[in-house]
Amino acid sequence: MNRMNFIVASAIAASLLATTGVALSSDDDGKKSLLSWFERSTPGIDPVETRLYSKECGSCHFPYQPGLLPAATWETLMNNLDDHFGENAELAEGDLNSIRNFLLNNAAGRANYGLPNKIMAAQGDRPLPLRITEMRYFVYEHSDLKRNMVEDNPQVKSFSNCDNCHQGAKQGLYDEHDVNIPGFGRWDD
Repeated sequence: MNRMNFIVASAIAASLLATTGVALSSDDDGKKSLLSWFERSTPGIDPVETRLYSKECGSCHFPYQPGLLPAATWETLMNNLDDHFGENAELAEGDLNSIRNFLLNNAAGRANYGLPNKIMAAQGDRPLPLRITEMRYFVYEHSDLKRNMVEDNPQVKSFSNCDNCHQGAKQGLYDEHDVNIPGFGRWDD
């Protein structure tokens, strides 16, 4: 193959690769984006894959994925388990250290992809709250929902019950196109 044919073939291959990337990728609004093809392919956030965390924390509430909060927030929460939102959630030292390491190693700001990056970017330099529901990204994404759809809804009760509306929450999938609010049906802003 002569040099000119090689250059043309390379340009065509690069164009096809880029076009395929755009065709196979989309952002949260369903718009095609070449950059999203080069980002980590996992949609949403890594699911919780540790039995200890699921057992200890998930026995009282939804086992939130570590990437939903920054490391500093997880550290504060883990250091104050004797008063965990009004409950004593203290753990044996070995379990505490294992869960703390899991949370900190996978926290937003340390898990460098998709949703955790969006959470950190939206928060900017603002103070870090202790609740996921007070993170700026969360507040923005849920701002269109009325109180009667969530807090006054006996099938949901709280914004902290992620899996009541996000059918794939336990798998780390929070796509706005897969929201189904009990008593109200599919929701898509």
